[in-house]
Amino acid sequence: MGAEGILFAGYSLFLLAVALGLDRLALHSHRRSETYRTNGFRFRGDLDAWECPEGEFLRRIQIDDARRLVRYRAKAAVCNACPAKGECTDSDDGRELAHPMDAWPHSEAGRFHRGICVMLAALAAVIAAIGLARGGNTTELTALAVVLSLAGALTARLISSFWGTPSGFPAPTPRGAVEARPAPPRGSG
Repeated sequence: MGAEGILFAGYSLFLLAVALGLDRLALHSHRRSETYRTNGFRFRGDLDAWECPEGEFLRRIQIDDARRLVRYRAKAAVCNACPAKGECTDSDDGRELAHPMDAWPHSEAGRFHRGICVMLAALAAVIAAIGLARGGNTTELTALAVVLSLAGALTARLISSFWGTPSGFPAPTPRGAVEARPAPPRGSG
């Protein structure tokens, strides 16, 4: 295998490794952020509420379609009387948690990071394809074909998050036109 083929294949593989690494790092960062933000709290799907470490509930108060968030808040009177308030919140309005409506790959940050990864993987495929088009010996062409197929498969896997965007994902809104709607009224219970 010639030096040129090694460079084409090596650089393509390097770009694929960077794309995979960046994707994993972004997901890891997102998960750590979520864990830190909700540390000690547990979501109760049956009640559509977050339960704090002291056993109180943060109820849904708002659905923010523009920011794709659901906001939950505890009663101010309960939080203000709580012995753990100092470690939990400095708000006199009660502890609030904002929970994203979309899974990480469908969030704005997830789509941004995935977009960068898709571009890196696509660039790796282009470089491998150029190496194939330049020709070379059989070993070189085989190696570049393998790298090209890996780049194509990774690009397709990463781009699936763009195809799989939830159907309710809102159209971009002009800056300053943020509008939030209150949560629907809950039944007594």
